[in-house]
Amino acid sequence: MQHFPIFLAVAGRRIVLSGGGDAAMAKLRLLMKTQAHLTVIAAQIAPEIHRWAAQGKLRIITRAMEPGDALCAALFYAANENATEDARAAAIAHAEGALVNIVDNLADSQFITPAIVDRDPVTIAIGTEGAAPVLARAIKADLEARLPTSLGVLARIGKTFRHAVDVLPMGRKRRDFWSEFYFNTGPKALENDGESGVQKALEILLDTHTTATHTAGHVDLVGAGPGDPELLTLKARNALDKADVVIHDRLVTPEILELARREAIIIDAGKEGFGTAMAQSDIDALIVEHARNGAYVVRLKAGDPTVFGRLDEEIAAIEAAGLTYRIIPGITAASAAVANIGQSLTKRNRNSAVRLITGHDTKGYADHDWKALAQPGEVAAIYMGKKSARFIQGRLLMHGANPATPVTIIENVSRADQRVIATTLVEMEPTMSRANLTGPAITFYGLAPRHAQQAARQTPLTQPLEATS
Repeated sequence: MQHFPIFLAVAGRRIVLSGGGDAAMAKLRLLMKTQAHLTVIAAQIAPEIHRWAAQGKLRIITRAMEPGDALCAALFYAANENATEDARAAAIAHAEGALVNIVDNLADSQFITPAIVDRDPVTIAIGTEGAAPVLARAIKADLEARLPTSLGVLARIGKTFRHAVDVLPMGRKRRDFWSEFYFNTGPKALENDGESGVQKALEILLDTHTTATHTAGHVDLVGAGPGDPELLTLKARNALDKADVVIHDRLVTPEILELARREAIIIDAGKEGFGTAMAQSDIDALIVEHARNGAYVVRLKAGDPTVFGRLDEEIAAIEAAGLTYRIIPGITAASAAVANIGQSLTKRNRNSAVRLITGHDTKGYADHDWKALAQPGEVAAIYMGKKSARFIQGRLLMHGANPATPVTIIENVSRADQRVIATTLVEMEPTMSRANLTGPAITFYGLAPRHAQQAARQTPLTQPLEATS
């Protein structure tokens, strides 16, 4: 981010613009929406700008910019449509302490003006770092179509009522009040009775929420997918947007957590196989504690919460506490990974079933039918198998698996730093050791990346094939 977005207080302050043509008028149409004192300086000034001055919207100085013209100015725009004059005027404004924008000159500007959706006092600024103005305009048009013009009226009235709403506790209860006002009660009152009816509706709504008895919170058990925010489901995004508390595991990426509300409490309840970890009972207690206190809790798990996620234990704790819950499934790591190597988990005349195995606890391997898995054409997706690779390899070879059976290791599935490593069963453990895997990885037994599979048909595989994507 090269430009930090802020909203600058300009009411009662000076904004100076050098220029009197089309570029100046385009900026002035936006600046006249503010409560700033506007000054336009140029030797030649368009008639439209003169009319604005006659209406008291700005003042004009009919000459070229001179030293002293930008004193005490909060912002300065150079819009002369002449690079030499823009540079000269900007230098004067720089020296006099104003923040400078040169129209159509990103490199020499101290700030940029975003595309703006105006529903005063609701203002949405859209910026692309100057890289794609056409994209910013498209987003602006889309938002303007979605946001009713009445939104600004409701926000203005709601602003005068904010102190009264302080009687409601911070968090979900206060947020529920405002949601009810802006998306239900407020629009209906405005449509039926005008602005005077909105004020009365606010008072009745506040009384209703103030006298309401305490209600327990709610828990959503949410799948965060393999890591790419674009693979998050719409329901999962909506849950994160509303959550008071987010309790996440260690494989949930920062990009996913960034989608949570800024005010939300974010708790890392991560576990790591074969290492120190928060006990499951402590996680259960955290979920119940926050929900009992009235919070909307999102228990956020990488992939899908129903796959190796201790889901049943968490549901049991939630039900024992008499709380409500919902399961929001996610894209599994196996589904995303197999898509990225151009294969399918099942295939006619190869395998009609696929096994999902976790390498988190090798004691559980005694339950697997290794002899059946070792048969030709079988496929398994092995989660958390880095540290147990030697054990898995040994069991499969012991039960007669073909040493040349393809094995694919995908690290950081769906993320920008994803790695795909193709090898064979006999080379599986040494390949993992050489690869120095640092991120989460899933291993496919019986599958090769499509490109590696095609290459193997023509050239015998003598060493692991690696590709990044």
